[in-house]
Amino acid sequence: MSDHMYNNAKTWNPFKGCLFNCIYCKPSFQAQAKRQKHRCMNCYNYVPHTHEDRLGKIPPAEIVFACGNSDISFCDPDFTRKIINAIKHHNVRCPDKTYFFQSKKPQYFEQFMGEFPENVIVLTTLETNRDEGYRAIAEAPLPSDRYRQLLNLDYPRKVVTIEPVLDFDLHIFSRWILDLAPEYVWIGYNSRPKQVNLPEPSKDKLLEFITILHNNGVMIKGKDLRGLALP
Repeated sequence: MSDHMYNNAKTWNPFKGCLFNCIYCKPSFQAQAKRQKHRCMNCYNYVPHTHEDRLGKIPPAEIVFACGNSDISFCDPDFTRKIINAIKHHNVRCPDKTYFFQSKKPQYFEQFMGEFPENVIVLTTLETNRDEGYRAIAEAPLPSDRYRQLLNLDYPRKVVTIEPVLDFDLHIFSRWILDLAPEYVWIGYNSRPKQVNLPEPSKDKLLEFITILHNNGVMIKGKDLRGLALP
């Protein structure tokens, strides 16, 4: 996850890797992982694996993306508990950080509901509401499955990332987001359009979607909006 999209945020990676094969990930996270060839071949190949030595190296930032260069649903639950315990230990002296745990399989978080400290927010990516054609984009759970999983997650702190945004059905997708009642929503277009061609909504359609959310009290945070101004 690119830290430049967030103010005062750092990524902490005691676990890395993913097998969802999202096509838009290849020129970003997977390309970044190729820099690790001389350090860790598992990182280079972007296969799920752990770095236990990093558990005590939480970065100095207000926002910390826990395992942001991965999908943590591929992590063994016992090791995820080690990550959670490292956060709890760090909270004793640095209680004001916020930690993001993000997965395209949010039901993975169910087993940790009684263990997350209050400064943990869970996130999922919902690029669209459309399942049809999604298998050309990724092998992750379909958007409708992700929506239901996050909706059914009994946890008070949720955020949705709509990036890279794919074309959607305006009233269905806006209803999904309102039903999820996230603390806020990150939204943006594909940041590498020359490398990955994706089906995208028009700026007018995206602005109408954003306006519906804004008018219903959802906080919107923009990523790459290609000059589109937020309301």
